[in-house]
Amino acid sequence: MREQNSGIIVNVSSVGGRIGLPVLSAYHSTKFALEGLSESILYEVEPFGIRVVIIEPGVIRTNIMNSSTAAKKALDPKSPYFKLMQKVKNHFKSNMENEPSSPEEVAKVILQAVMSEYPKLRYTVGTDASRIIQARTNMPDKEFQQIVKDFSI
Repeated sequence: MREQNSGIIVNVSSVGGRIGLPVLSAYHSTKFALEGLSESILYEVEPFGIRVVIIEPGVIRTNIMNSSTAAKKALDPKSPYFKLMQKVKNHFKSNMENEPSSPEEVAKVILQAVMSEYPKLRYTVGTDASRIIQARTNMPDKEFQQIVKDFSI
């Protein structure tokens, strides 16, 4: 890319790279890391005509609920995290049933980004992702934290 003085790096992150949710800390930490890496290398590669784009989907209609794993101890009804784990699981199940974006929608946004002459750094995909990012941006920390605790976003 440096030799041809052009190119685009597309990293598919998640809305989970901008906000943290309970019992998903391992997932969120990887997404936060990808966001930081992407933003940092933007400055490094931009002088060579290379662009960087981050795609941030929300809930996507995939098989993730059936293929994800959780800490076994948190699934034990005696665990202090059991109720919280169930609340998070139910929240995601509800979002998966009510408003998931399609993988095709994510692909369309990626195509839009790579075809743009001046792409943005971040592209949020899905109404749920847009809503939660807007809430995070516009609310004081305490208020946003309470909404996450209540899962009312």
